[in-house]
Amino acid sequence: MARKCDICGKGPQVGNNVSHANNRTKKRSLPNLKSKLVEVNGKPMRIKICTGCLRTLDKVS
Repeated sequence: MARKCDICGKGPQVGNNVSHANNRTKKRSLPNLKSKLVEVNGKPMRIKICTGCLRTLDKVS
């Protein structure tokens, strides 16, 4: 399962956890994805959508 928004393409980001001793370890920040049933060309389709796009979609609809 790809952790990517079907609308905006937002995906995982990579960064570092930095400790007080300045040790660096890799971390991954995943987007907040939700599954939503929407109509595409008159057919219901389940898509993975980030919460930012979900709020915009609710505002437009």
